Amino acid sequence: MRGVWSKSGLTQMGWLIASTCLTATAQTCLDVTRYAEAESAADLSRPYAQDPCGQTQWRLESVEVFGDRRAQDPGSFSVLSAAEIEAQSADHPAELLNLLPGVNIHTNSGQEHLLAIRSPVLTGGAGQGSFLIMENGVPTRSPAFGNVNMLLEPHHETADALEVVRGPGSAKYGSNAVHGLVNVIFADPSGEAFTEARGSYGSLGRYKGDLIYDQGYLGRAALSLQQDTGWRDNSGLFQLKTSGVVETVLYGWDVTAWGAASHLEQETADFLQGSDAYKDRDLAKTNDDPLAYRDAWTARGAVRLERDFGQGRLQITPFARVQQMDFRQHFLPYKGFEKNGHTALGSQIRYTQALSERFTWQVGSDIDLARGYLRESQTEPFGFFPGDTRFPVGIHYDYEVDTRLFALWGELDWQLSDKLMLVAGLRGETHEYDYSTDAATGVNGRFFVPEDRTDEFAFITPKLGLVYDLSDHQQLYANYARGNRAPQASDLYRLQSLQGVAEADVETLDSLELGLRGTVFSDRLVYDVATYWMEKENFFFRDANGLNVSEGTTSHQGVEAFLDWKFDHAFSLRGSVSWSDQIYTFDRVVGNSSEIISDGNKIDTAPEWLADLSLVWRPHERSETVLSAEYVGEYFTNPANTQSYSGHTVFNLRSSWQFSDSLEVYGILRNLTDEAYADRADFAFGNERYFPGEPINLTVGIRKQFK
Repeated sequence: MRGVWSKSGLTQMGWLIASTCLTATAQTCLDVTRYAEAESAADLSRPYAQDPCGQTQWRLESVEVFGDRRAQDPGSFSVLSAAEIEAQSADHPAELLNLLPGVNIHTNSGQEHLLAIRSPVLTGGAGQGSFLIMENGVPTRSPAFGNVNMLLEPHHETADALEVVRGPGSAKYGSNAVHGLVNVIFADPSGEAFTEARGSYGSLGRYKGDLIYDQGYLGRAALSLQQDTGWRDNSGLFQLKTSGVVETVLYGWDVTAWGAASHLEQETADFLQGSDAYKDRDLAKTNDDPLAYRDAWTARGAVRLERDFGQGRLQITPFARVQQMDFRQHFLPYKGFEKNGHTALGSQIRYTQALSERFTWQVGSDIDLARGYLRESQTEPFGFFPGDTRFPVGIHYDYEVDTRLFALWGELDWQLSDKLMLVAGLRGETHEYDYSTDAATGVNGRFFVPEDRTDEFAFITPKLGLVYDLSDHQQLYANYARGNRAPQASDLYRLQSLQGVAEADVETLDSLELGLRGTVFSDRLVYDVATYWMEKENFFFRDANGLNVSEGTTSHQGVEAFLDWKFDHAFSLRGSVSWSDQIYTFDRVVGNSSEIISDGNKIDTAPEWLADLSLVWRPHERSETVLSAEYVGEYFTNPANTQSYSGHTVFNLRSSWQFSDSLEVYGILRNLTDEAYADRADFAFGNERYFPGEPINLTVGIRKQFK
C-alpha cells in the first residue's frame, strides 16, 4: 500500500501528537509525532476518541498521500488539504500556493505565471528547470522540457491535497527539484458513491464549474471548466481539465491507475509599459497586443503496482505523457511565435524494507525516455533602430531532441535513539541528449543555431538530515541537501549570437536548513519555523535583454514561519511570513547599464518580505468568514538594482454558509480595498513593464452533493 498518514482537524502543515500502538514481541505504546493535514481551522472542537492503546487522543482520519513525505522527515514542506482547496475556490493556482511560506508566484495574463520557491521569480530555462511539478509523485514533464507555465497543466481544482517541498529535493526526486517541488495529489475513491457539482460566477465575467463522480470503491472521476471573458481587452480564455483514479487488486498486486488531461485556449494580454502604468485603471484594461494567444493541451497517465516482495514492499509505476503548446511571445519585442511539445514513456521502481526496528531502507530507479521539439518564427519586421538586423523574419529555431534519463537512488532511516533519527540519501543520475535541427545552422541575426550534436551529463545528489524530539510536542531538525538540474533543451540549443556551443552545465545548489515545529497551548497553536542558507553555482539564465548568461553564482538565505492559532471556539489566526536575502555573487558587464551585475547586488524579483495572514471566524459549524491579507514587499526589477517595485498589500473577504450536509453557498470579495497593484513588475529592453492586478471583484458560488 502507499504511505498512509494521519489527517486531523488542524490546518495546513499542522503537527499533532498521537499515540500509536505498535505490535512487536509485546505490545508497546509509543508516542510518535504524526503528520497532520488540515481539513479546516475549526475542528479542534472535535470529540476525543480512544486509541487502541487505551489512551485519549484527537479523532484522526486517514488519508493516503502519494507524496511520500513523513512527519519525521527533515526539511520544510507544506500541505493544503482538499477542504482548503475547495474553500479558496481559486481562479489560479497562485491563489492557493502563495498561502504557503517561501512561495511567490507571479501571475501574468490568464493562466500564465512565473514560479518562485525559496528563489527569485525565475524565467527562461531557469524558470523551467528549477522546480519539479508532479501528480501523485510522477513528474508532469520530462526533465529537459519544462515550461515556466507548468502549473496550468495539473488538475488542482479537485485535488485531495497540494504538497509543496521547499528547498532541494533532488536526492529522491531528481533533476529540476532544485529550489522545491509541487505535488498535486488526486483523491482516491471514497468508498461511498456520490456526485458533487460546484459552480461559480465572478463579476469580471468568469464562470467556473467542477463535477466529481465517485463510484464508491473502484473509481473516481472529475471535470473542471473555466470560461473567462477577460477583464483586460482581448484576454478571454477557455480551460478544461479532467482526471480520474481507479483502484483494484489484480493477481496479488494492489493496482492504482490514474490519468489527467487539460486543454487551454487563451487570448493573452501583454505587459503594460511605462512608469507606474499599473496605477492607471483605464490603461490597465488595455492590451497593446490583441493578437497574442496561448493554446496548450496535455495528457498523462500512470499505473502504480504494489505488492509484498521478500521482506519488503515493491512498487512499480510505468507512465506516459504528451504535451503541446502554441503561443505568441508577447513578452519579447519582436513578438515571435513558438510551438513546442514532447512525448515520453518511463517508469519508477521502488523497494522498501524495514531491516530492524531502527533501520529502514529504500532503493529505487527512474527511467524517462522523451522526444521533444521547438519551433520559433518571426512573421513581421522588427528593429530597435533603422537598419537593426538582429531580429530577422523567418525561422529562428526548428529542432528535435531525444532525451534519456537513467537514475538510481537510495535512502536510509536510522533511529539512533528514542529521540534522534538520521535520514541519509544519495542519487546518481545521467542525462543524454540527441539533437537535430531543420533550421539553417550558424548565426542568424541575434540567433545562433548549433549543428546536430549529442550531449551527456551526470551528477550525484546527496542529502543528510537529523530529527530530534525535544518533547512530545516539539521537534527540531537539521538538513543538508543538494539540488541539481541538467540543462533544459532550450539552454543547450536555443542559443544567442554571443554564445558558444554547450556553455550550459549542470546547475548545483547546496542547502543547509534548521527548523523547529510543533504545538503549544494544548495544541491550540501549531507552528513551523525554518531558516536556510543556500549557494548556487552554474546559474544559467536569460537576462532582461534576452541574452543568456552562463556560470552565474548566487546566494540565498532566509527565515520562514507558519502558524495556526485557535484563540477560542470561534476565532483563529493562521498564516505565514517569509524573509529572504537573495544576492548575486558574481560580476557581469554586458549590454546596457540596467543589466550590469555586481557581486552583492540583490537578485531582481526577489522580495525581502512575503506574508499571508487570515483571520477566521466560525460562530458555528455551518458558517465561516475569513478576512485575509497578502503582502508582497518591495523588490528590484533589474539586476543593477536601479529600478524597483514598491510592493503591495491586497485584502480578500470570503464567507460561506452550509445549509445542509449536501448544500453550501459562498461568496468571495477579492481586492477588498480596490488596491491598484502589479501582479508582476519587470524592467526589460529599457522599459518598466507590468501585469496589473485585478480590481475589486465578487465571486458567488454553490456546492451541491448528490448521493
